Parts: sequence; C-alpha cells; structure tokens
Amino acid sequence: MSHTHKVVICGAGFIGSYIARAFAAATPGVHIVLASRNPGKLETNLSKSVDATVSASSMDVTNIASVRSVMKDALQWKGAENVATAAQEVGAKVIHFSAIGADPSSPLVSPRTKGLGEQAVLNVSPAATIIRPSLVFGPGDSFFSRFATLSRFLPFMPVFGGGASRFQPIYVGDLARLVELCSHTERSEVKRLVEGKILEAGGPDVFTYKEIMQLVLKYTGRWRPIISAPFWVGNIQGAIFEQLPENILSISRDQISQLKLDNIVADKGQEKLVTELLQMQGDGPRKSVHDVLPSYL
Repeated sequence: MSHTHKVVICGAGFIGSYIARAFAAATPGVHIVLASRNPGKLETNLSKSVDATVSASSMDVTNIASVRSVMKDALQWKGAENVATAAQEVGAKVIHFSAIGADPSSPLVSPRTKGLGEQAVLNVSPAATIIRPSLVFGPGDSFFSRFATLSRFLPFMPVFGGGASRFQPIYVGDLARLVELCSHTERSEVKRLVEGKILEAGGPDVFTYKEIMQLVLKYTGRWRPIISAPFWVGNIQGAIFEQLPENILSISRDQISQLKLDNIVADKGQEKLVTELLQMQGDGPRKSVHDVLPSYL
C-alpha cells in the first residue's frame, strides 16, 4: 500500500465486498471508498464489520467526469477505460476484472467487449494488471445460489448440449486476496509477476456444467433429474427472455453460445503463477467448492 492508504473499489457488489474485506484485513484503518451507482447498502454493512474507514461515492463509469470526481487523490480498481484514464492521471495502480475467454475478435458480445476493455485499459495504463476469473463462488454469488433457488421449485435441473462445457470455479475470498496482493507493486517480486500482465484465475477443481448441477443438488440435499436440452432450444429461450425484465430464469443467446466453450485456465503456467502469488500471503491453498458450498447452499 502507498502512504495514502486509500482504496477506491469501482463496483459495490458481490466481488467488491470481498475485496474491501481483504484490504481491511491486510491494512487495518485503510480508507475504502465504494464507488458505484448505488453503494449505500454495502457501505452500511461494511462499516459495521471491518476495521476500516468506509465511505461511498456515487459514480457512473460511463461518464468520465463522474469517474474523475471520485478518483481525485485516490487509489482505485476498475474495469473500463474511463476509470483507467482517471487512474493514470493520478498515478494509481489499476487492477481490472475481465473474464476467461475475453477476446476482442470474438463474435460473441460479452467476450468481445471484455477483450476490448482489456486492450483499452492496457493502452491507457500499461502497468495495469488484468485478472480473468472463471466462475466465482461464495456466499452471495449469483450462480450457485441461483441454481440452489431454482432447485426448490423446478422439477428438473436444466443443462444445454449435454452439460459438457468445463468450469474452474474460484472462491471469491481467494480472488479478493489475489487483488490485495497485486496492489503491492512496491514489492519487487510482486511487481515482476503482475505489472502489465493478464492473470487467469481458477480454483483447484474443474467440473463440467452437468457436474456443477450435481454439486448444487448434493449440497442442497435435493434430488432432481438433470435434463439436457439442445443448444437451439436454449437460443429460443434466450430470444424470449431477452425481451423480458431480468429474473431468476433469465438467460441470453450470448450466454447459451458461451456454454459451448470451456471456461478454465488453459495455460498451466498461469495457474502455477496465481497459486504462487496466493501462497506469498501464507493464507493457505485455494479453497475448493467442497470447502465452501456446504456453508451457504
């Protein structure tokens, strides 16, 4: 940490809350600024539970003037060009969240825009660190918790294309630890490993989509048949739900197409690097879904 001991977290949701706690645990008394459109609820919750000064600032990352007003004299973390620009102006370290599969030339919207976002961040801030996680899990997540809820009322658990696509779920607490460690570029061994680098982050286990549904059923104590539908059925479902307000059943055609692809760390060197970084903190190995899912499903 720099002498200012001030961190701006752009995004006050599930992952942002764990990052805030990781910084508070590593640097008691740190000033954490939660910057998003509606950061108030998380500010209230964190203020009661961490040893840090927590404040909230309303920010719209699509508006560079809004971003600049929050970034003045602050250290921050961001995921888009505007925040990278504002961070570069004040000399802040940028850690940008993307996702495995990000590709600026992809025909799919999400991987393409994430890939273009990575390029924009590195163009503006060449020393930035890009983190590409696989599926992120932990209390409050939007994946395992969602399917646990669906298993209460659906007569079966749905997968597409046989549920053969692979995921490498990473615990949100490990991801938060990784972010906190990547901020310490005053340490030469950290700087060498993370500056200007793209880090793909996954957990210790790889599961198919079908196996993930089996995990949900196992840890919720329920039994449901797992039924696979062809991808074309998923595309019809996506076309319908794209026209409706978002709900627990929502899925897009873009997401269906992504289910045809694996979402795992392809480079074993990358996996070794992330493991090495986490071990620098001495907090133990990456947590498995088997360690955490029973606590909240």
